[in-house]
Amino acid sequence: MMANGVEKMKKIVILGATSGIAVEVERLLARQGYELLLVGRSPQRLQELRADLLTRGAATVAVYGADLASVQQHADLFDFVQHTFSDYDTVLSAYGSMHEQKDSETSVDVLLEELQVNFVSATAILTLFAADLEQRRTGCLAVITSVAGDRGRRSNYVYGSAKGALSLFLQGLRARLHTAGVRVITIKPGPVQTSMTDHLPNSARFARPEQVARDIVRALERRSPDVLYTPKIWRYIMTGVRQIPETIFKRLSF
Repeated sequence: MMANGVEKMKKIVILGATSGIAVEVERLLARQGYELLLVGRSPQRLQELRADLLTRGAATVAVYGADLASVQQHADLFDFVQHTFSDYDTVLSAYGSMHEQKDSETSVDVLLEELQVNFVSATAILTLFAADLEQRRTGCLAVITSVAGDRGRRSNYVYGSAKGALSLFLQGLRARLHTAGVRVITIKPGPVQTSMTDHLPNSARFARPEQVARDIVRALERRSPDVLYTPKIWRYIMTGVRQIPETIFKRLSF
């Protein structure tokens, strides 16, 4: 089924389905009657979400419990998808972690966990889905990274490094899959009010997840743009931030 030359999505796999942004995306998709496969760590939370989304109008909702940070669990997850949701056309990756920067500076274990969750495991699972969609020559991979990956700041450069590396990976993946007709969308939210950011200063001023979810669903339906900043003002903010000379930037306190 085509709309304005773009294949209309029908079945969506959501990795990290219990995250704050993902839940709001799922509610919007449910209202439009999409078929969903939710992947997350908590079986109880997934079942609660399933019941809620069916009530909101989702055509079908399947669930799969997995710790996506564990690459060893990816093969079983992908096998489940192939057997129960094989004609999926869209994958949204919405999981991650954000430790306190100071913890990452003082503990190599924390630093490695941050990189494992936000970069290593994400690229591993995306590689499985990318190969499948490439072979089928259709579909869309959409991945939530962060504006924090656009430039290393003293306050969160470990988290930002992981998200920046993920964005670079997606840029190359987008070029690879372009000839196969598979879209890759890099989603770069600014700070969002979720449980992951509750501990941060001024979190009450962050964007609402509902607003970010609307932007994401619009991008999924249009299969564009290649890079989505949300709210859109962050495209202009980060353009300015990237232009600050290093000699000045390193003296800034944020």
